[in-house]
Amino acid sequence: MDINYELYKVFYHVASTLSFSEASKQLFISQSAVSQSIKTLERKLDQTLFIRSTKHVQLTPEGEILLRHIEPAMHFIRRGEAQLLDAASTGGQIRIGASDTICRYFLVPFLERFHRDFPAAHIKVINQTSIKCVELLETGQVDLIVTNYPNAYLSNVSSIHKIKSFKDVFIAGKAFEQLKDQPLSYEDLSKYPILMLDKKSTTSEFLHRLFQQHHLDLVPEVELTSNDLLIDLARIGLGIAFVPDFCITKQMSDLFIVKTKEELPGRELVIAYNEQIPLTKASEEFLNYFKSNTPQQDDGA
Repeated sequence: MDINYELYKVFYHVASTLSFSEASKQLFISQSAVSQSIKTLERKLDQTLFIRSTKHVQLTPEGEILLRHIEPAMHFIRRGEAQLLDAASTGGQIRIGASDTICRYFLVPFLERFHRDFPAAHIKVINQTSIKCVELLETGQVDLIVTNYPNAYLSNVSSIHKIKSFKDVFIAGKAFEQLKDQPLSYEDLSKYPILMLDKKSTTSEFLHRLFQQHHLDLVPEVELTSNDLLIDLARIGLGIAFVPDFCITKQMSDLFIVKTKEELPGRELVIAYNEQIPLTKASEEFLNYFKSNTPQQDDGA
């Protein structure tokens, strides 16, 4: 079937924004041209791709199927364009996927160094959970990801490099001061309100699995998407937060680490990429910061 690429490009922008007017702005063409392109594509495919009303645009089931194929293709085309533009080692683009926590507490110094070394390179960071980052990598939306490990979703990723060892800790504020220097078992901890990341995170999977290994049910008091918020809630006494130790700074004098009788297993940060897809020169330069280093061991909170 001979269908112009531009028709699929228009479809992608309408499908991703669910707005003909927004698609026209992104494509720098008139709204009527967008509408005509969609009608042409629907005629050629003999399928209705959108349900249109005066207020809403919605994909049909057929439109959703097409989007699942068009979206990764668009990302790969953009990736190819970026590589063609990446003629000089100091230029080009790097796209990194990482969680808010990893970005703030680990990646920032490396991004600063990279920007200093290659000021002409464009840096794009997409913040998602470690689980979602793997999906971004597999669909070509990012070049590299930095995630927590173990991460069961990395099983299909061909290249994983360990870059930092860390441990998770339980932290509490003045409301739980009686627990200072009093080692608690996991069973003891389960009796207190636990604050932790939500179920869509590798950290949540890790802690739930740990409690299950000790035949304990973990029922968190609070589940959030931000470690910083967990720290804030621990500070005001809502419970005991479970966070990576690299989030704890010496300035947090109003918090303390709750000691445990059983030693918490260590975890690692890894940087991963897909060997089946050539990296841009900018991505290779950034990756080199880590390839020459052994995993960094945290000094402790």
